[in-house]
Amino acid sequence: MQSQVNRRSARPRPSSAVTLQQVAQDAGVSLATASRVLSDSDRNVTQELQERVLEAAARLRYVSNAPARALVQSTTSIVGLVVHDVNDAYYSAIAAGVMEVARDHKLLVMLAGTFHEPGLQVEYVARLRAQRARAVILAGSGFTGGSPALTQELDAFTAQGGRVAAVAHQGLAVDTIVPGNREGGRAVAEHLAGLGHTEIGVICGPLALVSVQDRLHGFLERAAELGVVVTEHHRVEADFTRDGGRAAAVRLFRRSPGITALFALNDAMALGALAALRDDLGRGVPSDVSVVGFDDLPVACDVTPALTTVRLPLEEIGRRALLLALGDATASPRTLDVPSRLVVRASTTPPPRVTG
Repeated sequence: MQSQVNRRSARPRPSSAVTLQQVAQDAGVSLATASRVLSDSDRNVTQELQERVLEAAARLRYVSNAPARALVQSTTSIVGLVVHDVNDAYYSAIAAGVMEVARDHKLLVMLAGTFHEPGLQVEYVARLRAQRARAVILAGSGFTGGSPALTQELDAFTAQGGRVAAVAHQGLAVDTIVPGNREGGRAVAEHLAGLGHTEIGVICGPLALVSVQDRLHGFLERAAELGVVVTEHHRVEADFTRDGGRAAAVRLFRRSPGITALFALNDAMALGALAALRDDLGRGVPSDVSVVGFDDLPVACDVTPALTTVRLPLEEIGRRALLLALGDATASPRTLDVPSRLVVRASTTPPPRVTG
């Protein structure tokens, strides 16, 4: 009697009870891969994976539910915009560009902030997939080292018909905007070295962010080419905020008081550094210390002295990101480079002369 029960339980379940997730698990592949194979997607899947999925589907007697699949693959008028910090003017400018294009296409934008937590990127994409969002824009810089969980979730999102565009990410098989971060860093090094600065400090945001790495590496590469060595002793990592910049500047100058120029890797940090130099350290800008920022937020030309900075067309980046996501779905993942430009203002000048 027991053997009969075991034989019955070993039989394949009726096809109506077998789900796509069960086929994927049996084949040892992701849900997105199983979906591509069984829906005849034109996205590439290796021959070995195709055979595993098809064998599992046959073994389990899986039959796709065409009406249900059509429902899953339909999309809404929702666009998800995922940033790191909704209070950061950098992301506000990108959001303005996204929303401009969304308005023209009668789409609704849902905004989410990760607060620099990689896991929240994955969670938000999963939630947007459940909402059958039409597109997701990952506007927060990616994290170095990548995220297999994010890649898998994006695969599942695109497999059900969603589109994705990313800003300053690495290694994702999606349309990607590449801001001129590295080139901007190089331009800052050229500018400060050209003015005669040889002792330069750098304050930067979290080094795990791709945009921070690109800006820093571009600066260090060009500085080294010009004979200016910026050691780790002259660099401080802090929050990518005004308060972070202020605290970092105080730490840096108390450790290395001979610095004559300071590169802050975004404008918010640069504004904090200006306050620290004026109120905490008693240094004049640019008479004692030259200061350079990055992004060229509107406030950069309103502070005193007006801030030398690297300009990125942030609203244009937002517009292009959503237009990429709304474009040709059959095209291979595209990469769009957006150049940066150094804007020289009153916060930089040649270093003070040493008298004695």
